Amino acid sequence: MIDSLIHAYTPFLIWVGIGLLISKFTPDKIFKWLGNGLYWVGVPLQILVLARHTDLSHGVLIPGVAIGVLLLSLVLALCIWQGLQWFKSQQQQPDVANSELAIDIPFMRASLGSFILATILGNTGFVGLTLTQVLTSPTNNDWAVLFSVTNNVVGTYGIAVLIASYFGKSHTDNHWWIQLRDLITVPSLWTFFLGLSTQFIELPAIVESGLEQAVWVVIALALVLVGLRLRTITGWKSLKIASVASVLKVFIVPILVGLGATFLGVTGEHRLILVLMSGTPTGLSVLILAEVYDLDRNLLASSIALTFVGLFIALPFWLAWFG
Repeated sequence: MIDSLIHAYTPFLIWVGIGLLISKFTPDKIFKWLGNGLYWVGVPLQILVLARHTDLSHGVLIPGVAIGVLLLSLVLALCIWQGLQWFKSQQQQPDVANSELAIDIPFMRASLGSFILATILGNTGFVGLTLTQVLTSPTNNDWAVLFSVTNNVVGTYGIAVLIASYFGKSHTDNHWWIQLRDLITVPSLWTFFLGLSTQFIELPAIVESGLEQAVWVVIALALVLVGLRLRTITGWKSLKIASVASVLKVFIVPILVGLGATFLGVTGEHRLILVLMSGTPTGLSVLILAEVYDLDRNLLASSIALTFVGLFIALPFWLAWFG
């Protein structure tokens, strides 16, 4: 298991470490350029390649599990947030002015949306596929690919866009057509359907090889962005809230998924893939959504950092319990 952990940790330590090293010398505008580049080019390219090689013969089992994990995480996030707000209300003084509460409402609204996104969105495309390719056999990669594609299409560029559009501070008036517009203009949705529709088209070997190598370049750039973003974390308040979202993301949800899979008779590598995919760190796409919809950037950056640390802690337990 030690060898497996070394192989799993190596790419993250290298690329995230590079991001940390160059963060002090990198202008802030580079963050936005890199984030927009991944949103408009990198992630759509990855989705296109994954969709071309996605085996749909497994039926609705894996997509159903992926959607179920998203909904489970959403329900847990809302319940925990309500509990935190109740606890906070018990700590407040009774003479707090209404004007102070009114000023805090936009921040709380954006923070709630950010808390939900940090909890439900996993980095299945960059981190999840890297882990499964290192820790499981190639014969079971279809499970990981289909889970990742479903998570990206339904979660990252479906439910998440609607949540970000609704809770974003930049939108005071929310209408159903605003969320619908934001949803149908997501580039990854179009490349997903393009990839599915071109599965039967055989590309030259050099083109296929180039696309697969490009995906790994995208993964490396995304991990570098994680390192770059780590230096933007400020404020203990965001860290406290982010720590709650992180525990949900990388510990509670994957444990529930692993126990549920065992109860349903799913064992071995298939169960491990479901646990790995459901417990991946918070996805980088939340930072892009935060820029577009004016969400709580500090909370999201903190969640990404803490969930990466949580991944290193949780991974040995996942291998021991569900491997």
